[in-house]
Amino acid sequence: MGGGRAVRRPPDPGRTHPHRLGRARRHRTRGGSVSARSPRGHLVGTYGLPALGVLLFLAFSLALPATFPTRDNVSSILSAQAIPALLALGATVPIATGKFDLSLGYGLGLAHVLVMHLVVDTGTPWPLACLAVVAGGALAGAVNGIVVEFARIDSFIATLGTGSIMYAFTGWLTEGSRVVPGPQGLPPSFTALYDTTFLGLPLPAFYVLAAAAVLWAVLERLPFGRYLYVAGSNPRAAAVLGIPTRRYAVCAFAASGLVTGIAGVLLAAQQQIGNPSVGLDYLLPAFVGALLGSTTVRPGRANAPGTLVAVGVLAVGLAGIGQLGADFWATPLFNGGTLLVAVGLAGYAARRRLRARPAAAGPASPADAVSPRPPAHP
Repeated sequence: MGGGRAVRRPPDPGRTHPHRLGRARRHRTRGGSVSARSPRGHLVGTYGLPALGVLLFLAFSLALPATFPTRDNVSSILSAQAIPALLALGATVPIATGKFDLSLGYGLGLAHVLVMHLVVDTGTPWPLACLAVVAGGALAGAVNGIVVEFARIDSFIATLGTGSIMYAFTGWLTEGSRVVPGPQGLPPSFTALYDTTFLGLPLPAFYVLAAAAVLWAVLERLPFGRYLYVAGSNPRAAAVLGIPTRRYAVCAFAASGLVTGIAGVLLAAQQQIGNPSVGLDYLLPAFVGALLGSTTVRPGRANAPGTLVAVGVLAVGLAGIGQLGADFWATPLFNGGTLLVAVGLAGYAARRRLRARPAAAGPASPADAVSPRPPAHP
């Protein structure tokens, strides 16, 4: 009596039965965590954007039956959107870590001008020039990551600053003028990187598919990708697990720069001149594709298949309104409006995913964040 020893009551089966507990978690919708996602909401979030792309293609095909649903038009769309798609995939990697690389457009302009300078002005063999530019893009991306992580500068500000430096270097290299090849032109094997077709489709489309497949494998099937997601979504869990978040962020920016270098090589092969101001036109479409892609396939997080779907939907929309005779300002209006919608939907999907996680899986430990599938419950 005097010791005041607490008496432990036996657990109430009605309170701890797993089926009752699961039912209680699913029904906590007010005053607590939100219930698990409904099947309908999950299907809309996962497949809504691909369905929208199919509907847009059908609508434009009905409105323009003689030109839109043709093989030539599809090939033209795939060819024109290869470079924006590559840049969008490059932007997806830093976004997975919660960072943004605003130097993509500046880096693209510098990369394609540098390729032209090396091939035209210095006589460097084009394979060596391309390898040097791609390696330089990875190095520039790593510098971005170092500035962001070790100088502790916000990624928006840091990459905007480094991008301005790239633009200045582009102007110094070209002296503000275009790099134009001589009468002999560029080597045919170099221009074939962009002009060739394979299986009846433009070769750049296969570059995009290969890049998306590699990025999907890295982000979804390798520990490296899961660590990137943890570092971006839950830095505290990453710290508890001992994940070197700075190193992974630098690698993410380096991968973004690598893809930008590849896109710059293709841009040089496409335009066959070096235009120092052309890269900025690709910055907004890249981020629209990457952010809109985070709302589909794997809603709430940046993913390669979603980015590919988003770029395809944007390409169909732009091609359709262009063939309908829209004015020149329709393209930036479409991109800007879609960017606002994409950011809003991405934020909503991320919040919805975080609210649904405790209701569906219960309290999670930091280790759950890097497991390939949700922890099983009895």
